[in-house]
Amino acid sequence: MIDDISDELLGGFWPFLKRVLILFMPIWVYFLGVTAGLPLILSSILAGSSLALIIVFEKYKLSQENPQNDDR
Repeated sequence: MIDDISDELLGGFWPFLKRVLILFMPIWVYFLGVTAGLPLILSSILAGSSLALIIVFEKYKLSQENPQNDDR
């Protein structure tokens, strides 16, 4: 069995939180952009790029938990 250390992030709650964020974060960012009066294409681009923040956060937390394995 493969040992995935990302399952232990945030007390084991991260896998569930990650799935919820991947589903709802782009929608929230899109609605925030539309409400702020941004053009629809810009709101869509921002919503799509918000998914990268989830991956960056996960890599950051993993590097904090496991400092000897630094593969940047």
